[in-house]
Amino acid sequence: MNIKYCMPKLQKSFLTGICLLLSAVCADAGTLAGEAGDNGEATVAQRSSDFVKGADVGFLTSQERRGVVFHDVNGNERECLELLKNDYQIGAIRMRVWVNPRGGSCDKNELLAMAKRVKALGMDFMVDFHYSDSWADPGKQPIPKAWQGHAYAEMKQDLRNHTIDVLSLLKENGITPRWVQVGNETTNGLLWDMGHIDKNPEQYAGFIRTGYDAVKEVFPQAIVIVHLDRGHRQSIYDKNLDTILKYGGKFDMVGMSLYPYWAMEGHPELKADDIITDCISNIRYVSQKYKCDVMIVETGYEVDEQHPEKMEEGRRQLSRVISEARNMTDGHCRGVFYWEPQCLPGGYKLGAFDSKATPTAIMKGFVEPAEGK
Repeated sequence: MNIKYCMPKLQKSFLTGICLLLSAVCADAGTLAGEAGDNGEATVAQRSSDFVKGADVGFLTSQERRGVVFHDVNGNERECLELLKNDYQIGAIRMRVWVNPRGGSCDKNELLAMAKRVKALGMDFMVDFHYSDSWADPGKQPIPKAWQGHAYAEMKQDLRNHTIDVLSLLKENGITPRWVQVGNETTNGLLWDMGHIDKNPEQYAGFIRTGYDAVKEVFPQAIVIVHLDRGHRQSIYDKNLDTILKYGGKFDMVGMSLYPYWAMEGHPELKADDIITDCISNIRYVSQKYKCDVMIVETGYEVDEQHPEKMEEGRRQLSRVISEARNMTDGHCRGVFYWEPQCLPGGYKLGAFDSKATPTAIMKGFVEPAEGK
C-alpha cells in the first residue's frame, strides 16, 4: 500500500515473439474446481458467482493485543473476522508476512495464527509476501537484513527458502492459501537495488519467477499474484508485466491497488469516479492483453467522523467498485479486498471503522442484495 512507459517502436519479429510469450507464460488462473464450464472455460456467470470480497487485516493482531474490542452497529461486542464475514459478506482474508520483523509483528507465526482463525470460519486466505523485514511498496523495497550483501544467485535462494519455509508451515498445519502474492506493490521492482525494475529488470523478473516456482512447489494449485499499485494507470502495468514476461517471469493473476483518495492527493484535477472508471478499464485491458484474471487486492476510503458525508461517499465508491468489478470486466476481475478496514481513525485515514471500533457507513458498500431481490 502507498502511493511512462512508452514502448519504443519495435521490429515486427520482436513483437511477434512477445505476443507468443504472453500467451504461453501468463497461466490461466481460472482452473480451480467448480470454475470451469463443460468446454473447460469458466463462463462469465460462473466467474461472477465466485467473485470474492475480502479484507486485509494485518494490524488486527496488534489491535487485539492493545485491547481493542470490536462492535457491530447495534453496539454488541463481536469478534472482528466473524463480524466481517457475517454482517458484510466478506469471504476472504489477506495477511502480509515479513522476513525478520522487529518484535515479531507480521512474522510467519502471526501469519499462521491468523490463518487458523480464517480456516475455522470457512474463509479463503491470501498470503502477501513483502520479502522485507518491514514495509515494501513502490517507494521502498528494502532487502531483509539477513540477506544483505548476498549476490544475485544467493538472493534468489534466500527468496525461495523464505517462501517455502512460510508456506510449508501453513501446509503442516492444514492451511491451504488460495492466493499467494510474490511481492507487494512491486511497481518499481523488489529487493532494491538488485531487483529494481529500471536498474536490473532481468533480475526483477528472476525474483518473480523464483517466487512463483517456490509457491508452486508447496501449493501447486495456489494462484500466484503479481501486485502493482495505481490500478488506474495502464502504463504501469504495460511496463512491469512486459518486463516480467520478457525475462522469463511467471504469474497467474495480476493484483491491483485502487485508492482514489491517494491518487487525488496533490492532483485536484482528478476525480474519484474517473479514477475508478480508468481502473475498471485497465482491468479489462490487462486481462485481455495478458490472458489472465485480475483482482483488486487493496482499496480504501476516507473515514472522517466529523463529516459523515465522507463515509457515505466512501460507501458509494466502494459499492460502485465492487459492482463494476463483478459485472463490467467480462468475469475477469475475481474480487475486491479492502486494506485494513478494521483500522480506527487516527493513524490511518482509510480504514472503515470509527473510533469506537464500530463499522462506519463505508462497510455497507460490501453488502449486495441477494440475487433476485
